[in-house]
This record gives sequence, C-alpha cells and structure tokens, in this order.
Amino acid sequence: MGEVEAVSLDEVRRVAELANLELTAEEEPRMQRDLNAILGHIAELNELDTTGVPAMAQVGEILAETKDLVGSSLRVDAVRPSVDRAAVMAVAPETDGRFFKVPKVIER
Repeated sequence: MGEVEAVSLDEVRRVAELANLELTAEEEPRMQRDLNAILGHIAELNELDTTGVPAMAQVGEILAETKDLVGSSLRVDAVRPSVDRAAVMAVAPETDGRFFKVPKVIER
C-alpha cells in the first residue's frame, strides 16, 4: 500500500467548520483517525488495476435492456409546461413577487 498523507487536527477542524459540525476535543482525534483510515482505503483502491473493467452502467441503460420494464418504471422525458409563476406566488406565504422568502436556517 502506498503512503497516505495524514490529515492533521487543523484540517479536521477546518472540515468540521465547513460541514457546520461542532466537534468536542475528544471527538477530534477520533475523526482524524477515521478520516485517515478512509484515505488509506482509497489509496488501496487506487492501486487496483482496473484495465478491462467496464464503466458502471446507468439505470436507464439497464432498464432499456429489459424489455418488460421499459415504460412501466420511467416516464418519457418530454418537455412540459411549468406551473404558472403568478398563480404560485399568489398563494405563497411570503414572496417578493418573484421568489419565495424563507427563514434563515444556518447561523454562523
């Protein structure tokens, strides 16, 4: 296995800040250990030879190959008219006429 650059406690704190998490002093080293373990597993995966391994299929492609499922699970992807903005804004609890107004949910 290749050498993995360790995640520092400062980096753990920065990631926690970006994720809006409040880690205790006891949780920080555990998070550091977990993040380093994850990066170690990723490093192992990066060492695997994937030559000749086909790319993963999309669900739509899989369903298209199964004749009896086509049409019963997915609707036709067609352009349709949207909801009338004026009608929606007329019944919205708070609006400026163009956008919905919502309460702030993230405090910093």
